[in-house]
Order: sequence, then C-alpha cells, then structure tokens
Amino acid sequence: MQTIAITQGDPAGIGPEIVAKAFRDAPDMLRGCFAVGDLATLRRAAQCIVRPGVPELPVALIASPDDAWQVPSRCMPVLQLPGLPGPVPWGQVSAAAGRAAADCVVWAARAALQGHIAALVTAPLHKEALSAAGVSFPGHTELLQAEAAAHQGVPLAAMPVRMMLASDELRTVLVSIHLSLRDAIAAVTRENILQTLQITHAALLRSLGRAPRMAVAGLNPHAGEGGLFGREEIDSIVPAVADARALGMDVHGPLAPDTVFMRARHTPQHAGEFDVVLAMYHDQGLIPVKYLGVDKGVNVTLGLPLVRTSPDHGTAFDIAGQGVADAASLVEAVRVARQMVR
Repeated sequence: MQTIAITQGDPAGIGPEIVAKAFRDAPDMLRGCFAVGDLATLRRAAQCIVRPGVPELPVALIASPDDAWQVPSRCMPVLQLPGLPGPVPWGQVSAAAGRAAADCVVWAARAALQGHIAALVTAPLHKEALSAAGVSFPGHTELLQAEAAAHQGVPLAAMPVRMMLASDELRTVLVSIHLSLRDAIAAVTRENILQTLQITHAALLRSLGRAPRMAVAGLNPHAGEGGLFGREEIDSIVPAVADARALGMDVHGPLAPDTVFMRARHTPQHAGEFDVVLAMYHDQGLIPVKYLGVDKGVNVTLGLPLVRTSPDHGTAFDIAGQGVADAASLVEAVRVARQMVR
C-alpha cells in the first residue's frame, strides 16, 4: 500500500503545528503518512504543541516515502526537501515562506502523478506569500492543475478542475474558484456549468458507487424569478441543466440559493434531498459548509489525475506558534483521501 504525503503548508502559519498534532493525536489515521517540508520547521512545530501531561512527539527523518511505514506510531516522519529555508518568523508574510510552501506542493504533486504516493493532503498556504514568491498561481487548485497538465502534456484548458468542499452534512462544488465577484458572474456560462456538472458527476460516481443527485443553485435571488431579477438562469443555467439531463445525469435546478443548501444538508435525523450542490461562485458555496463547522470541512480538488484533499481553513497567522490550532479538519482530510484511493 502506498503512502500519503502531507505538505507542511506555509511555515509561518498553523500548517506545521496541525500536521504535528495530527500525527500525535490520530496515530491510526496517520499510519503510512509522512510530512513533506523542512525538518527544523516541523521539529519547531512539534515543540510548540507540547503540553503538560501530553507525551512529546518525536520527529524522524526519512529518505523516501515508503520509509514512513517503518516509523512507529505517534512519531512524525519527515521527508526533507532540498533548498527549503529553516524556521521563519511566525505569523509574517514572506516570499521565503511562500516559496517553501509551493515547493512542497509541487514535489508532492509530481510524486502522486508519477505513482510514488497514493495521494497528497495539503496544509494551508498563504496566497499573499505565494504572490511575494513570484508564484503565478493564486492557490493550491490552480498550481495542481498546472502540474497535472504539464505531466500529461496538454494545455491548461484541457485539464479543467473544480473545488469541492465536503463534510458529512453537505457537499458543494464551485463553477468558478478564485475570481472577483464581477468575473465570477461572467463565468456563469452554459459551457462552464455543464463542465462542472460533468466533473462532479464523474468524481462522485466513483466515490459514492452510484450516480449522484446534483442540485444546481441559481445565481440571482429566488433563482431569478423567471427573469425578474436577472437572466442568467434563463440564458445559461437552465440550458446547462437540460444538457446534463440529456447526458443521463440526475440534475435538479436552478433552485433558490437561499434554501437549496438546507435541502441538501444531511443529518442523522434527516437525509438530504441531494448529494451535492453546484454553486455559482466561491462564497455562495463555501459559506454554508464552513458555517456548519470548519473542523468538519474538507477541500477536495476534482478533475485531477491524482487525489488531493485539504482542510477548509487558512493559515491563521494570528494564532500560529501558540499550539492551539485545531487539527480536526486536517485529520478529516486524511480520512477522505484514504476513502478516495481505495
């Protein structure tokens, strides 16, 4: 069985310490995983989570991914990448930290694409730090898309990807990701919506073992009210839904965006009507999932020839280094990654 790589994230943020906490507090789930990053940075993270009455977390340097299986439980295996800076100041945006975070992601992506690891789980990075480092991609999703396209020798446009945020209660997939709201509205086209539905259908068909029930949120209040509040539903969303249904997909909508997420929510007392909601832009889809609890949400990149998951929170520079960050979402991201590679 192959291992799972966990990138350290931005070394100035909470990424390294939640990785350390995950290895300490969820040893069974983290078995066969290893951290990718800088040894000194991750040792500092292990020290910052030390608390009275809690055993310290040993850190072991490994030479290859498969060596992770030889490391005992409640010990963090670390694969040191060459050229990474040592520990940087907590909570400060820097080009050095941004470059280190990006280098870890690139290494893990290439290892997954080449079949050396089963999946990658990415700790949070900082978009401003990435930009300061000269990285021409705004986040994980776009960086991974570029690596996958280059690996397969195809143009970026031939490797369409989408972001899914998922928890036990709700899944949402976004038509567009990191765009301004003005540009995101312009991206609500028949072609983009249909492509998103196709990517979502294919991904959930594999993970669920059946065709997913997909709901499509409207863009405008009340899903446009027949054109009274905007024509995007009439001109783009309805035709895309019809196209998807013609291809045999189980698609419903456009539905009022202020109620569709409640209808899709799954609880022990009430099964949701849908397996996933297609949202028209970033905040429309992510706010409902994050409101239910950032400790439960997992970011999954759909459309890639690799498995990548991530916690659904950021670098939290304001608490970095204090040892108080919650690792629950990272542990959940590992759990989801394991499910997806079975």
